Amino acid sequence: MSQEIDSPVTVTQANPSVEAGEAEAKPRKRGRPRKQAEESVEAPKPASEPSDVKPAKPRVRKKVVKAVVAATDAPVAAIVDAPVTTAPAEKPARRSRPVKANSQATPPSNQAETKSPVQRERAVHTDTQGDSQTVVNNNEKSTRRDRQNHADSGEQNPGNRSDAATPKAPARMQDEKGRSQSDTNEAGRRGKWRNKSEQPARPEKPRRKRDDGEEKISDEMEGVTLNLKEISAKTPTELLELADSYEIENAAGMRKQEQVSAILRGHGLRGGTIYSEGVLEILPDGFGFLRSPDANYLSGPDDVYVSTHQIRRFYLRKGDTVAGEIRSPRRGEKYFALKTVDTANGEPPEVARTKVLFDNLTPLYPNERLRMEVDDPTHKDITGRIIDIVSPIGKGQRALLVAPPRTGKTVMMQSIAHSIAANHPEVELMVLLIDERPEEVTDMKRSVKGEVVSSTFDEPAQRHVQVSEMVIEKAKRLVEHGRDVVILLDSITRLARAYNTVVPSSGKILTGGVDANALHRPKRFFGAARNIEGGGSLTIIATALVETGSKMDEVIFEEFKGTGNMEIRLDRKLTDKRVFPAIDIAPSGTRKEELLTPREDLQKVWILRKILSPMGTVDAMEFLIDKLGATKSNAEFFDRMNQ
Repeated sequence: MSQEIDSPVTVTQANPSVEAGEAEAKPRKRGRPRKQAEESVEAPKPASEPSDVKPAKPRVRKKVVKAVVAATDAPVAAIVDAPVTTAPAEKPARRSRPVKANSQATPPSNQAETKSPVQRERAVHTDTQGDSQTVVNNNEKSTRRDRQNHADSGEQNPGNRSDAATPKAPARMQDEKGRSQSDTNEAGRRGKWRNKSEQPARPEKPRRKRDDGEEKISDEMEGVTLNLKEISAKTPTELLELADSYEIENAAGMRKQEQVSAILRGHGLRGGTIYSEGVLEILPDGFGFLRSPDANYLSGPDDVYVSTHQIRRFYLRKGDTVAGEIRSPRRGEKYFALKTVDTANGEPPEVARTKVLFDNLTPLYPNERLRMEVDDPTHKDITGRIIDIVSPIGKGQRALLVAPPRTGKTVMMQSIAHSIAANHPEVELMVLLIDERPEEVTDMKRSVKGEVVSSTFDEPAQRHVQVSEMVIEKAKRLVEHGRDVVILLDSITRLARAYNTVVPSSGKILTGGVDANALHRPKRFFGAARNIEGGGSLTIIATALVETGSKMDEVIFEEFKGTGNMEIRLDRKLTDKRVFPAIDIAPSGTRKEELLTPREDLQKVWILRKILSPMGTVDAMEFLIDKLGATKSNAEFFDRMNQ
């Protein structure tokens, strides 16, 4: 049989379009490209010129013969030897569309069951007989469409076919899509619509109504307002009693911040109103939290979330003291959220837009005195009186209290705080304790009427830095609003040590192991103290440790030595003899003291220094304490000097 097929015989029984279609529908194989295969198959010329008809290629002719054999079951020799006949020129009859059937339609015969889809497609093409001249004259696009429609009749899903006017994709691609989208094919156009107007409207999803918090238990607390600051000021026993009234379980095993958070949440669930106040800390992501000074600005469950929109709307900055109504956490939330902004730094939030930045304010020398002498007759401490004579302090002063260990610097800081609170109630007093002992923190909180913020020695250096940054930013915001602020820092040496630990290493190490870039930020902290032109001042009185045996402490002190404009030195010799206050009069003093002390009193102070200068440190201090103890005030002391 192979010899008969390879002989050059012209087959006229097969439709010429079948040969062209066979070359197009056949998937590409290795060998000749598709373009060459299409060029090798040419449409035959009319039957009137049989001499010009070129014989088909053996490969294509072999495929045609196989298709005819499969369709007619005739022997190959009979097909090859069949005479050439010319049919009358008439339009070939279009095959009627098959009736829609299910995807699992029964094939017409057992023979069709054994045939592959490609063989059934070839058999359909051979059923169409017609004049070759008419087929050639048809448009190539129409011929391909007609051939494709017949090929679709052998598929199992005839319902997926569109109109004959629409060009269809190859049967192989449709078969793959049909298998992958069998579910959508049953609905009609594979889930797509010709026009949007034909597509049915989708049902609208019901919108979830946002609530102000969790589901309320009752309204028994409606109209009752709880203040977060007042609750935080309660003792642990009072907090436990309040937690029991709100039926909070395991309140005794909670920390103080957790107890406060549970009480506020229970109050909100009962319909009550919650009011909060805190200092804003803005995170790098843009949002912020209101930290509580009672918790030393430490993050906790009672913090209040402030959105980025509120920060931009009210021009809030880090360190602003914000007060307003808050709401309980919603489902899935962890923190309370700020609902309304009532005040910012004690003023309406709209005022913050007109304030000048702290860095743009004009600094001046201190020209208003902070009086340390207390007029209370029961107050027997003369520390304030000695400070007024030796080194007066003004608003906006940058003061250093140089002290060796165990010389009474903490007691002197408490005395200064008492004097400021008694004589200048308009001043915002803040005490910052860095790397100190917990018992000293408790003693300072109980004895000083002001805000005491601490970071004890058992906390990491990053915590020391975070607390100091919050305190200085809050002070700057208050100064921008025209307030007078005083910060008592104990101590700046330990703060510089913390910055030296936190700052990335620059590779440039100074004497004592101090990084070259470590002292920049503590200098900015200390350098923020200034008197502002037009109102407002920031006073910083910081202690510096000396004679500790550490080379690092000496380097830190030398770096800060020339930055201050007022200095008080304490002497270990006076402490050893139990002479308090242990102030070394000779090296202590204030720059531009003529701006703080009246001229008459200033002349008497200079005379007193001339008298005390030849004396030793201990003798001079004992002499001054004896003379001041005999008088009730500094004015009386200066009057006796005239006598």
